[in-house]
Amino acid sequence: MRTAFIGLGVMGFPMAGHLKVRGGHEVTVYNRTRAKAAEWVGKHGGRVAATPREAAAGAEIVFTCVGNDADVRAVVLGEDGALAGMERGAILVDHTTASADLARELAAAAAERGVSFLDAPVSGGQAGAENGQLTVMCGGEAAAFDRAKPAIDSYAKSCQLLGPAGAGQLTKMVNQICIAGLVQGLAEGMSFGIKAGLDMEKVISVISKGAAQSWQMDNRSRTMCEGKFEFGFAVDWMRKDLGICMAEAKRNGGRLPVTALVDQFYAHVQARGGRRWDTSSLMHLLMKD
Repeated sequence: MRTAFIGLGVMGFPMAGHLKVRGGHEVTVYNRTRAKAAEWVGKHGGRVAATPREAAAGAEIVFTCVGNDADVRAVVLGEDGALAGMERGAILVDHTTASADLARELAAAAAERGVSFLDAPVSGGQAGAENGQLTVMCGGEAAAFDRAKPAIDSYAKSCQLLGPAGAGQLTKMVNQICIAGLVQGLAEGMSFGIKAGLDMEKVISVISKGAAQSWQMDNRSRTMCEGKFEFGFAVDWMRKDLGICMAEAKRNGGRLPVTALVDQFYAHVQARGGRRWDTSSLMHLLMKD
């Protein structure tokens, strides 16, 4: 397929690479920092576009993966935005973790141009993107999902349609809410074990085979005990996501007391200079005064 990929950050760069190499699709790329797009083309081939509109011209599917709601609007809407360059019948797939309201807004804007839209946030972090093992949560129409899924499968281990526009973003919110409480519990357990003088390697080997097991335990518990937080999903991005969750909860009447508390813990991590530390850095607050 003729595709475009807009946004080549730590997630988008490898995702676009899998789209080209694994999927065998034609890929035109756009990135706000042009040098990054040139680097991608130097590695994978394809073409660099000067604007999102130029990247999207003639593409059957256009993928976006940027920072937040404002960033998505900047690359999708307006005279130089992707929608302005898309043809009727094309599909816009947004992998950004953003608000459900934005997803609905873009679905409406796309429909006016005869374009289909899928909100498709991902989970799995940088490692999942690099290994092509992301979980993709989609909202939109079934026909568009069925057409886009084979391309998405080039970097996904799981890709499901959850409902209409916005359902993908709402599902990602559930994901982040669950992770927030889990990481805090893991941090408290690991720090407690260390202060109790336990051999944490042995502790982890035992409890990871029981009910306490989780992806976070399998992938972060040992580095947490070593005080290493240079992996995975950054605290800045987690706070952005939790802010979206809490705003949605305020709208729909959901109650998120633990999420709100963990968000404040992450604010303390940021104050300690940990804006780019990964989310397991909650451990830092429990181990260092």
